[in-house]
Amino acid sequence: MGIVHFYEMRIHGQSYRTIWEAPDKPGVVQVIHQGRLPHVLEILDLITVEDFRCAIAEMQIRGAGLIGATAAYGMVAAVRRATGQDALASIQQAAATLIQTRPTAVNLAWAVQQQLKALSACTSHTDWLETTLRVARKIADDDANACKRIGELTLPLIQKISAAKKGQPVNILTHCNAGWLAFVDYGTATAGLYAAHEAGIPVHVWVDETRPRNQGASLTAWELSEQGVPHHLIADNTGGHLMQHGMVDLVIVGADRVTRRGDAANKIGTYLKALAAKDNNIPFYVALPSSTFDISMADGVAEIPVEERGSEEVRHMTGMTDDGKLTSVRICPENTPACNYGFDVTPARLITGLICEHGICAANEDSITALVCGKQGF
Repeated sequence: MGIVHFYEMRIHGQSYRTIWEAPDKPGVVQVIHQGRLPHVLEILDLITVEDFRCAIAEMQIRGAGLIGATAAYGMVAAVRRATGQDALASIQQAAATLIQTRPTAVNLAWAVQQQLKALSACTSHTDWLETTLRVARKIADDDANACKRIGELTLPLIQKISAAKKGQPVNILTHCNAGWLAFVDYGTATAGLYAAHEAGIPVHVWVDETRPRNQGASLTAWELSEQGVPHHLIADNTGGHLMQHGMVDLVIVGADRVTRRGDAANKIGTYLKALAAKDNNIPFYVALPSSTFDISMADGVAEIPVEERGSEEVRHMTGMTDDGKLTSVRICPENTPACNYGFDVTPARLITGLICEHGICAANEDSITALVCGKQGF
């Protein structure tokens, strides 16, 4: 089976995906090192399970869809090195290792389970590699297709606002990075922006910096720049002010997990944007592939595990100096401790709608069940 290409996103005019099989290095998967962006474009070779674990755990790659695709290829790496009587046990250990790296993003465990399910249907050891490689490619391709479809479904929402504004730019606020860097291609929250931009609809994006890791400043702003989409970077606390003064027409964010009742976990700070949008009657949409739904959970605030990361991410900031050197500086007193919650949960009552590849639905159990159950392995 050949690799299906959906290359659309560009870096310096060249088409890229966020994850791909190295054409000249058999058994090697390559990814863009997101921890080095926007200052350095570095391509990482992933070969061993530890390479994949490290890439996910240390956020060299991140984003729900890309984490899932990376974990799927990590299972291929596990199979490549599984030999002898302990082969199956080593694969199961690799699966457990990968699943434990990031607890909030449901796509990770979903992708690993897809691989284990496929392996259980194999009739011989020789089928393992071909099967897991086929599944990994399908997960990646399905993610790209889903994101492209999300863009097609989001486009009419932007077109409607544009028509009401008589061609004035549509101002869209997004939080963190739910762009093509967070998925295999296109992104979720950004897919509609790119579709509108390519259709000639004037759009302007307010990009939250997204402390503490600054994925908005480092990643979303970078990819919007590369695609030529007009945007401004703003401090995380600016969104409410912009909404009060009529400077935001639409809020679109991504998600790392959405419960069957429509509660959405996303990067810390999303909940506050949803509250401000509700108070100012601004539509607030969550865009996600259906693999991000977790129908086993009902109450997102009570049930979704929220990852707590190291305090150094809050206590320090990394950037490039005027003389071109990457450096990290401490921004607080040396003895000040810090808490670092990676995500928060936006209750369904604050969400205007959920956009996935199967359509747009209300954020409630009946609508989600009708839209996605029976599809995508549910």
